[in-house]
Amino acid sequence: MDKKIRCLFGTDGVRDVANKGVMIPEMVLRLARAYALFLAERGVPRPKIAIGTDTRLSCQMLQCALEAGFMSAGADVMLLGVMPTAGVSFAVRHYNATGGAVISASHNPAEYNGIKFFDRNGVKLSDDDEASIEEYLGDSMLDEWRPTGASIGRARDAFGAMEVYVKHMLSKAVALSLSEYKIVIDCANGAMIEPARLVFSALNPKDMVFLGDEPNGININEGVGVMCIDTARDAVMRECADFAVAFDGDGDRVLFVDRKGRVIDGDVIIWVLAKWLKKRGKLGGGVVITMMSNMALEEHLKEEGITVYRCPVGDRYVYETMQRSDSMLGGEQSGHIIVKEHVQTGDGLCTSLMFLQACKELNLDIGELVDEFSPYPQMLKNVKVSNKEKALSHPDFLRSLRECEDIIKGKGRIFVRPSGTEPMVRILLEAKGVDLKSIVEKLASDIQRIDEELKNKVV
Repeated sequence: MDKKIRCLFGTDGVRDVANKGVMIPEMVLRLARAYALFLAERGVPRPKIAIGTDTRLSCQMLQCALEAGFMSAGADVMLLGVMPTAGVSFAVRHYNATGGAVISASHNPAEYNGIKFFDRNGVKLSDDDEASIEEYLGDSMLDEWRPTGASIGRARDAFGAMEVYVKHMLSKAVALSLSEYKIVIDCANGAMIEPARLVFSALNPKDMVFLGDEPNGININEGVGVMCIDTARDAVMRECADFAVAFDGDGDRVLFVDRKGRVIDGDVIIWVLAKWLKKRGKLGGGVVITMMSNMALEEHLKEEGITVYRCPVGDRYVYETMQRSDSMLGGEQSGHIIVKEHVQTGDGLCTSLMFLQACKELNLDIGELVDEFSPYPQMLKNVKVSNKEKALSHPDFLRSLRECEDIIKGKGRIFVRPSGTEPMVRILLEAKGVDLKSIVEKLASDIQRIDEELKNKVV
Protein backbone atom coordinates (compact mmCIF):
# COMPACT_ATOMS: atom_id res chain seq x y z
CA MET A 1 0.00 0.00 0.00
CA ASP A 2 1.14 3.57 -0.73
CA LYS A 3 2.79 5.07 2.35
CA LYS A 4 0.77 8.26 1.87
CA ILE A 5 -2.48 6.44 2.61
CA ARG A 6 -1.20 4.16 5.34
CA CYS A 7 -2.82 4.64 8.77
CA LEU A 8 -5.47 6.97 7.35
CA PHE A 9 -7.97 6.31 10.14
CA GLY A 10 -7.50 7.55 13.69
CA THR A 11 -9.47 7.04 16.89
CA ASP A 12 -12.65 8.41 15.32
CA GLY A 13 -12.54 8.17 11.55
CA VAL A 14 -10.38 10.21 9.18
CA ARG A 15 -9.60 13.78 10.23
CA ASP A 16 -7.42 16.68 9.11
CA VAL A 17 -7.51 20.38 8.27
CA ALA A 18 -10.15 20.71 5.55
CA ASN A 19 -8.67 21.07 2.05
CA LYS A 20 -5.29 19.93 3.36
CA GLY A 21 -3.64 16.55 3.96
CA VAL A 22 -6.16 13.70 3.73
CA MET A 23 -9.19 16.02 3.83
CA ILE A 24 -8.88 17.24 0.24
CA PRO A 25 -11.81 16.54 -2.12
CA GLU A 26 -9.74 14.20 -4.30
CA MET A 27 -8.89 11.97 -1.33
CA VAL A 28 -12.42 12.07 0.07
CA LEU A 29 -13.78 10.98 -3.32
CA ARG A 30 -11.38 8.01 -3.37
CA LEU A 31 -12.23 7.20 0.22
CA ALA A 32 -15.94 7.14 -0.68
CA ARG A 33 -15.24 4.82 -3.61
CA ALA A 34 -13.18 2.54 -1.36
CA TYR A 35 -16.02 2.33 1.19
CA ALA A 36 -18.57 1.57 -1.54
CA LEU A 37 -16.30 -1.12 -2.99
CA PHE A 38 -15.79 -2.51 0.52
CA LEU A 39 -19.57 -2.89 0.83
CA ALA A 40 -20.05 -4.24 -2.70
CA GLU A 41 -17.49 -7.00 -2.24
CA ARG A 42 -19.32 -8.06 0.93
CA GLY A 43 -22.52 -8.89 -0.88
CA VAL A 44 -24.13 -5.46 -1.39
CA PRO A 45 -23.98 -4.76 -5.15
CA ARG A 46 -25.86 -1.45 -4.88
CA PRO A 47 -25.25 0.05 -1.42
CA LYS A 48 -27.51 2.74 0.03
CA ILE A 49 -25.49 5.18 2.15
CA ALA A 50 -26.81 7.98 4.37
CA ILE A 51 -24.71 11.16 4.65
CA GLY A 52 -25.00 13.78 7.39
CA THR A 53 -22.87 16.81 8.22
CA ASP A 54 -22.22 19.31 10.97
CA THR A 55 -22.24 23.09 10.35
CA ARG A 56 -18.67 23.66 9.10
CA LEU A 57 -18.16 25.70 5.95
CA SER A 58 -16.09 22.87 4.45
CA CYS A 59 -18.88 20.29 4.80
CA GLN A 60 -20.53 21.26 1.52
CA MET A 61 -17.26 20.86 -0.39
CA LEU A 62 -16.51 17.48 1.18
CA GLN A 63 -20.08 16.26 0.82
CA CYS A 64 -19.91 16.89 -2.93
CA ALA A 65 -16.75 14.78 -3.10
CA LEU A 66 -18.17 12.03 -0.90
CA GLU A 67 -21.43 11.98 -2.84
CA ALA A 68 -19.64 11.77 -6.21
CA GLY A 69 -17.38 9.01 -4.97
CA PHE A 70 -20.26 6.90 -3.72
CA MET A 71 -22.33 7.30 -6.88
CA SER A 72 -19.37 6.67 -9.20
CA ALA A 73 -18.92 3.33 -7.43
CA GLY A 74 -22.58 2.40 -7.90
CA ALA A 75 -23.94 3.41 -4.47
CA ASP A 76 -27.16 5.33 -3.89
CA VAL A 77 -26.97 8.27 -1.51
CA MET A 78 -29.42 9.69 1.05
CA LEU A 79 -28.61 13.30 1.97
CA LEU A 80 -29.66 14.02 5.55
CA GLY A 81 -28.27 17.56 5.73
CA VAL A 82 -27.05 18.92 9.07
CA MET A 83 -27.54 16.08 11.52
CA PRO A 84 -25.90 14.97 14.79
CA THR A 85 -23.62 11.96 14.48
CA ALA A 86 -26.07 9.81 16.42
CA GLY A 87 -28.88 11.06 14.17
CA VAL A 88 -27.02 9.63 11.18
CA SER A 89 -26.58 6.35 13.05
CA PHE A 90 -30.33 6.29 13.72
CA ALA A 91 -31.16 7.17 10.10
CA VAL A 92 -29.06 4.26 8.81
CA ARG A 93 -31.23 1.86 10.83
CA HIS A 94 -34.53 3.67 10.30
CA TYR A 95 -34.19 3.87 6.50
CA ASN A 96 -32.64 0.40 6.19
CA ALA A 97 -29.47 1.80 4.63
CA THR A 98 -26.37 -0.25 3.97
CA GLY A 99 -24.13 2.21 5.76
CA GLY A 100 -23.61 5.82 6.71
CA ALA A 101 -21.08 8.62 6.69
CA VAL A 102 -20.78 11.70 8.91
CA ILE A 103 -18.80 14.72 7.73
CA SER A 104 -17.60 16.27 10.97
CA ALA A 105 -14.50 16.88 13.06
CA SER A 106 -16.55 16.69 16.26
CA HIS A 107 -15.00 18.90 18.97
CA ASN A 108 -12.11 20.17 16.78
CA PRO A 109 -11.93 23.80 15.55
CA ALA A 110 -13.78 24.87 12.41
CA GLU A 111 -10.78 24.57 10.08
CA TYR A 112 -10.74 20.79 10.66
CA ASN A 113 -13.10 18.26 9.19
CA GLY A 114 -13.39 14.50 9.03
CA ILE A 115 -15.30 11.44 7.84
CA LYS A 116 -16.78 8.76 10.11
CA PHE A 117 -18.36 5.62 8.62
CA PHE A 118 -21.15 3.43 10.01
CA ASP A 119 -22.16 -0.12 9.14
CA ARG A 120 -25.75 -1.15 8.37
CA ASN A 121 -26.54 -1.31 12.11
CA GLY A 122 -25.47 2.29 12.69
CA VAL A 123 -22.29 1.17 14.46
CA LYS A 124 -18.91 2.78 13.75
CA LEU A 125 -16.61 0.57 11.73
CA SER A 126 -14.07 -1.61 13.51
CA ASP A 127 -10.31 -1.24 13.17
CA ASP A 128 -10.28 -4.29 10.86
CA ASP A 129 -12.96 -2.81 8.59
CA GLU A 130 -11.14 0.52 8.41
CA ALA A 131 -7.90 -1.32 7.56
CA SER A 132 -9.73 -3.11 4.75
CA ILE A 133 -10.93 0.21 3.33
CA GLU A 134 -7.37 1.54 3.43
CA GLU A 135 -6.24 -1.52 1.47
CA TYR A 136 -8.79 -0.75 -1.25
CA LEU A 137 -7.26 2.71 -1.60
CA GLY A 138 -4.03 1.08 -2.72
CA ASP A 139 -5.71 -1.56 -4.92
CA SER A 140 -5.85 -1.12 -8.71
CA MET A 141 -9.42 -2.44 -8.64
CA LEU A 142 -10.53 0.84 -7.10
CA ASP A 143 -9.84 2.62 -10.39
CA GLU A 144 -11.24 -0.24 -12.47
CA TRP A 145 -14.57 -0.35 -10.59
CA ARG A 146 -16.56 1.94 -12.91
CA PRO A 147 -20.30 1.15 -13.13
CA THR A 148 -22.02 2.68 -16.16
CA GLY A 149 -25.55 3.38 -17.35
CA ALA A 150 -28.27 2.45 -14.86
CA SER A 151 -25.64 1.07 -12.47
CA ILE A 152 -24.39 4.56 -11.58
CA GLY A 153 -25.65 5.62 -8.16
CA ARG A 154 -28.35 8.19 -7.51
CA ALA A 155 -28.77 10.80 -4.76
CA ARG A 156 -31.88 12.07 -3.02
CA ASP A 157 -32.65 14.34 -0.12
CA ALA A 158 -34.03 12.54 2.92
CA PHE A 159 -36.76 15.06 3.70
CA GLY A 160 -38.09 14.79 7.23
CA ALA A 161 -35.12 12.84 8.61
CA MET A 162 -34.56 15.34 11.43
CA GLU A 163 -38.21 15.20 12.48
CA VAL A 164 -38.05 11.39 12.60
CA TYR A 165 -34.93 11.54 14.79
CA VAL A 166 -36.53 14.08 17.15
CA LYS A 167 -39.68 11.99 17.43
CA HIS A 168 -37.51 8.96 18.24
CA MET A 169 -35.72 10.90 20.99
CA LEU A 170 -38.96 12.14 22.50
CA SER A 171 -40.27 8.58 22.61
CA LYS A 172 -37.47 7.87 25.11
CA ALA A 173 -38.66 10.65 27.43
CA VAL A 174 -42.44 10.26 27.56
CA ALA A 175 -42.51 10.48 31.37
CA LEU A 176 -40.04 13.38 31.65
CA SER A 177 -41.10 16.93 32.44
CA LEU A 178 -38.74 19.85 33.02
CA SER A 179 -41.43 22.28 34.15
CA GLU A 180 -39.67 23.03 37.45
CA TYR A 181 -36.32 23.94 35.84
CA LYS A 182 -34.77 26.95 34.21
CA ILE A 183 -32.09 25.55 31.92
CA VAL A 184 -29.22 26.69 29.72
CA ILE A 185 -28.57 24.73 26.51
CA ASP A 186 -25.26 25.20 24.68
CA CYS A 187 -25.29 23.73 21.17
CA ALA A 188 -21.67 24.63 20.26
CA ASN A 189 -22.85 26.28 17.00
CA GLY A 190 -23.04 22.74 15.68
CA ALA A 191 -25.36 19.97 14.54
CA MET A 192 -27.42 19.77 17.75
CA ILE A 193 -29.16 23.14 17.43
CA GLU A 194 -32.41 22.04 15.77
CA PRO A 195 -32.97 18.71 17.58
CA ALA A 196 -32.09 20.14 21.00
CA ARG A 197 -34.46 23.07 20.54
CA LEU A 198 -37.30 20.81 19.42
CA VAL A 199 -36.79 18.15 22.10
CA PHE A 200 -36.23 20.41 25.11
CA SER A 201 -39.09 22.71 24.10
CA ALA A 202 -41.38 19.69 24.07
CA LEU A 203 -40.38 18.91 27.68
CA ASN A 204 -41.88 22.24 28.78
CA PRO A 205 -39.10 23.76 30.92
CA LYS A 206 -39.91 26.76 33.10
CA ASP A 207 -37.46 28.77 31.02
CA MET A 208 -34.71 28.09 28.45
CA VAL A 209 -31.62 30.04 27.48
CA PHE A 210 -29.82 28.95 24.31
CA LEU A 211 -26.12 29.43 23.61
CA GLY A 212 -24.08 28.49 20.54
CA ASP A 213 -27.15 28.45 18.30
CA GLU A 214 -26.00 30.86 15.58
CA PRO A 215 -23.66 28.91 13.28
CA ASN A 216 -21.91 30.78 10.47
CA GLY A 217 -19.74 27.95 9.14
CA ILE A 218 -16.59 29.00 10.98
CA ASN A 219 -17.68 29.31 14.62
CA ILE A 220 -18.42 25.70 15.52
CA ASN A 221 -16.98 24.92 19.00
CA GLU A 222 -15.60 28.49 19.14
CA GLY A 223 -15.95 29.68 22.73
CA VAL A 224 -18.98 27.44 23.28
CA GLY A 225 -19.91 23.80 23.87
CA VAL A 226 -18.15 21.13 25.89
CA MET A 227 -14.72 22.39 24.83
CA CYS A 228 -15.45 25.79 26.40
CA ILE A 229 -17.64 24.77 29.31
CA ASP A 230 -16.95 28.06 31.10
CA THR A 231 -19.43 29.71 28.73
CA ALA A 232 -22.24 27.48 29.97
CA ARG A 233 -21.01 27.89 33.56
CA ASP A 234 -21.08 31.68 33.28
CA ALA A 235 -24.59 31.57 31.80
CA VAL A 236 -25.89 29.37 34.64
CA MET A 237 -24.60 31.81 37.24
CA ARG A 238 -25.74 34.90 35.31
CA GLU A 239 -29.22 33.54 34.60
CA CYS A 240 -29.65 31.84 38.01
CA ALA A 241 -30.45 28.65 36.09
CA ASP A 242 -30.88 25.22 37.65
CA PHE A 243 -28.40 23.57 35.28
CA ALA A 244 -26.85 23.73 31.82
CA VAL A 245 -26.59 21.11 29.10
CA ALA A 246 -23.61 21.51 26.75
CA PHE A 247 -22.98 19.58 23.53
CA ASP A 248 -20.04 19.44 21.12
CA GLY A 249 -20.04 20.24 17.41
CA ASP A 250 -21.48 16.95 16.16
CA GLY A 251 -23.64 16.34 19.23
CA ASP A 252 -22.23 12.99 20.31
CA ARG A 253 -20.92 14.39 23.61
CA VAL A 254 -22.72 16.08 26.50
CA LEU A 255 -21.70 17.62 29.83
CA PHE A 256 -23.82 19.32 32.48
CA VAL A 257 -23.16 22.28 34.75
CA ASP A 258 -24.98 22.38 38.10
CA ARG A 259 -26.55 25.45 39.71
CA LYS A 260 -23.32 26.11 41.62
CA GLY A 261 -21.36 26.33 38.38
CA ARG A 262 -19.64 22.96 38.73
CA VAL A 263 -19.14 20.60 35.79
CA ILE A 264 -20.96 17.27 35.85
CA ASP A 265 -18.71 15.24 33.56
CA GLY A 266 -19.19 11.92 31.86
CA ASP A 267 -18.00 9.97 34.90
CA VAL A 268 -20.73 11.42 37.13
CA ILE A 269 -23.33 10.89 34.40
CA ILE A 270 -22.26 7.24 33.99
CA TRP A 271 -22.41 6.74 37.78
CA VAL A 272 -26.01 8.00 37.90
CA LEU A 273 -27.08 6.05 34.82
CA ALA A 274 -25.49 2.85 36.14
CA LYS A 275 -27.42 3.04 39.42
CA TRP A 276 -30.63 3.79 37.53
CA LEU A 277 -30.24 0.99 34.99
CA LYS A 278 -29.32 -1.50 37.71
CA LYS A 279 -32.45 -0.59 39.65
CA ARG A 280 -34.50 -1.15 36.49
CA GLY A 281 -32.76 -4.46 35.75
CA LYS A 282 -31.37 -3.16 32.46
CA LEU A 283 -27.64 -2.89 33.14
CA GLY A 284 -26.61 -6.23 31.65
CA GLY A 285 -23.07 -7.45 32.29
CA GLY A 286 -21.75 -4.21 33.79
CA VAL A 287 -20.36 -0.82 32.79
CA VAL A 288 -17.58 -0.06 30.29
CA ILE A 289 -15.34 2.95 30.90
CA THR A 290 -12.07 4.09 29.36
CA MET A 291 -8.61 4.55 30.83
CA MET A 292 -9.39 8.27 31.23
CA SER A 293 -12.22 7.77 33.73
CA ASN A 294 -11.58 8.88 37.30
CA MET A 295 -10.68 6.18 39.80
CA ALA A 296 -13.60 7.37 41.94
CA LEU A 297 -16.04 6.12 39.29
CA GLU A 298 -14.65 2.60 39.44
CA GLU A 299 -14.78 2.68 43.25
CA HIS A 300 -18.40 3.92 43.30
CA LEU A 301 -19.54 1.30 40.79
CA LYS A 302 -17.86 -1.51 42.68
CA GLU A 303 -19.58 -0.32 45.87
CA GLU A 304 -22.86 -0.79 43.99
CA GLY A 305 -21.83 -4.34 43.06
CA ILE A 306 -21.41 -3.36 39.41
CA THR A 307 -18.73 -5.00 37.28
CA VAL A 308 -16.41 -2.51 35.56
CA TYR A 309 -14.56 -3.01 32.29
CA ARG A 310 -11.80 -0.64 31.11
CA CYS A 311 -11.03 -0.11 27.41
CA PRO A 312 -9.01 2.25 25.17
CA VAL A 313 -10.24 5.80 24.53
CA GLY A 314 -12.85 6.14 21.78
CA ASP A 315 -16.58 5.47 21.85
CA ARG A 316 -16.33 2.75 19.22
CA TYR A 317 -13.92 0.85 21.52
CA VAL A 318 -16.43 1.40 24.31
CA TYR A 319 -19.15 -0.12 22.14
CA GLU A 320 -17.01 -3.09 21.09
CA THR A 321 -16.22 -3.84 24.75
CA MET A 322 -19.90 -3.49 25.62
CA GLN A 323 -20.70 -6.08 22.96
CA ARG A 324 -18.13 -8.53 24.32
CA SER A 325 -19.15 -8.07 27.96
CA ASP A 326 -22.90 -7.88 27.34
CA SER A 327 -22.91 -4.50 29.08
CA MET A 328 -25.74 -2.06 28.43
CA LEU A 329 -23.91 1.11 29.50
CA GLY A 330 -20.54 2.53 28.60
CA GLY A 331 -18.84 5.82 28.06
CA GLU A 332 -16.09 8.33 28.53
CA GLN A 333 -15.35 11.10 30.99
CA SER A 334 -15.49 13.51 28.03
CA GLY A 335 -19.25 12.89 27.65
CA HIS A 336 -19.38 10.18 24.96
CA ILE A 337 -21.94 7.84 26.53
CA ILE A 338 -23.84 4.89 25.07
CA VAL A 339 -27.06 3.55 26.58
CA LYS A 340 -27.24 0.43 24.42
CA GLU A 341 -30.96 -0.09 24.79
CA HIS A 342 -31.45 3.08 22.76
CA VAL A 343 -28.31 3.93 20.71
CA GLN A 344 -25.26 2.34 19.08
CA THR A 345 -22.93 5.32 19.37
CA GLY A 346 -22.42 8.36 21.58
CA ASP A 347 -25.59 10.47 21.54
CA GLY A 348 -25.52 13.65 23.62
CA LEU A 349 -29.26 14.21 23.32
CA CYS A 350 -30.21 10.68 24.36
CA THR A 351 -27.70 10.78 27.22
CA SER A 352 -29.06 14.06 28.54
CA LEU A 353 -32.63 12.76 28.49
CA MET A 354 -31.68 9.50 30.20
CA PHE A 355 -29.64 11.36 32.83
CA LEU A 356 -32.48 13.74 33.67
CA GLN A 357 -34.94 10.83 33.81
CA ALA A 358 -32.57 8.90 36.10
CA CYS A 359 -32.20 11.85 38.48
CA LYS A 360 -35.99 12.15 38.66
CA GLU A 361 -36.61 8.47 39.35
CA LEU A 362 -33.75 8.15 41.87
CA ASN A 363 -34.76 11.42 43.54
CA LEU A 364 -31.27 12.87 43.07
CA ASP A 365 -30.53 16.58 43.36
CA ILE A 366 -28.48 17.58 40.31
CA GLY A 367 -26.85 20.32 42.37
CA GLU A 368 -25.42 17.84 44.90
CA LEU A 369 -24.03 15.13 42.60
CA VAL A 370 -20.48 16.53 42.38
CA ASP A 371 -20.22 16.56 46.19
CA GLU A 372 -21.46 12.98 46.44
CA PHE A 373 -19.15 11.73 43.69
CA SER A 374 -15.98 13.23 45.26
CA PRO A 375 -13.53 12.54 42.40
CA TYR A 376 -9.81 12.05 42.79
CA PRO A 377 -7.96 15.31 42.03
CA GLN A 378 -7.11 15.08 38.35
CA MET A 379 -5.00 17.03 35.87
CA LEU A 380 -4.93 16.58 32.11
CA LYS A 381 -2.35 18.25 29.90
CA ASN A 382 -2.19 18.12 26.12
CA VAL A 383 1.33 18.40 24.70
CA LYS A 384 1.88 19.17 21.01
CA VAL A 385 4.47 16.88 19.45
CA SER A 386 5.62 16.00 15.93
CA ASN A 387 6.07 12.25 16.42
CA LYS A 388 3.77 10.85 19.08
CA GLU A 389 4.79 7.21 18.89
CA LYS A 390 8.57 7.72 18.86
CA ALA A 391 8.46 10.23 21.69
CA LEU A 392 6.31 7.98 23.89
CA SER A 393 8.52 4.93 23.31
CA HIS A 394 11.80 6.78 23.82
CA PRO A 395 13.92 5.28 26.68
CA ASP A 396 14.38 8.69 28.33
CA PHE A 397 10.64 9.28 28.51
CA LEU A 398 9.94 5.76 29.76
CA ARG A 399 12.51 6.30 32.51
CA SER A 400 10.92 9.64 33.46
CA LEU A 401 7.48 8.01 33.51
CA ARG A 402 8.66 5.23 35.85
CA GLU A 403 10.15 7.81 38.23
CA CYS A 404 6.85 9.71 38.39
CA GLU A 405 4.89 6.48 38.89
CA ASP A 406 7.11 5.67 41.88
CA ILE A 407 6.24 9.06 43.42
CA ILE A 408 2.48 8.42 43.35
CA LYS A 409 2.57 4.68 44.01
CA GLY A 410 -0.45 3.68 46.07
CA LYS A 411 -1.97 7.17 45.80
CA GLY A 412 -3.19 7.30 42.22
CA ARG A 413 -2.18 6.70 38.62
CA ILE A 414 -0.62 8.23 35.51
CA PHE A 415 -1.97 7.57 32.05
CA VAL A 416 -0.19 8.82 28.93
CA ARG A 417 -1.53 8.27 25.42
CA PRO A 418 -1.22 9.68 21.91
CA SER A 419 -4.26 11.58 20.64
CA GLY A 420 -6.07 9.71 17.91
CA THR A 421 -7.26 12.89 16.21
CA GLU A 422 -4.58 15.56 16.77
CA PRO A 423 -0.74 15.85 16.86
CA MET A 424 -0.71 15.68 20.64
CA VAL A 425 0.18 13.50 23.59
CA ARG A 426 -2.33 13.55 26.46
CA ILE A 427 -0.96 13.24 30.00
CA LEU A 428 -3.49 12.37 32.70
CA LEU A 429 -2.56 12.28 36.38
CA GLU A 430 -4.94 11.61 39.24
CA ALA A 431 -3.92 11.11 42.85
CA LYS A 432 -4.68 12.18 46.41
CA GLY A 433 -2.11 14.00 48.53
CA VAL A 434 0.27 14.67 45.62
CA ASP A 435 1.47 17.83 43.84
CA LEU A 436 -0.13 17.04 40.50
CA LYS A 437 1.14 20.12 38.69
CA SER A 438 4.84 19.49 39.27
CA ILE A 439 4.63 15.89 38.05
CA VAL A 440 2.57 16.74 34.97
CA GLU A 441 4.88 19.64 34.06
CA LYS A 442 7.93 17.38 34.40
CA LEU A 443 6.45 14.78 32.03
CA ALA A 444 5.33 17.47 29.58
CA SER A 445 8.77 19.11 29.61
CA ASP A 446 10.51 15.77 29.11
CA ILE A 447 8.37 14.74 26.16
CA GLN A 448 8.74 18.15 24.49
CA ARG A 449 12.52 17.99 24.86
CA ILE A 450 12.62 14.45 23.44
CA ASP A 451 10.36 15.44 20.54
CA GLU A 452 12.63 18.40 19.74
CA GLU A 453 15.68 16.13 19.77
CA LEU A 454 13.94 13.70 17.41
CA LYS A 455 13.09 16.55 15.01
CA ASN A 456 16.70 17.75 15.02
CA LYS A 457 17.94 14.25 14.22
CA VAL A 458 15.63 14.08 11.21
CA VAL A 459 16.95 17.42 9.98
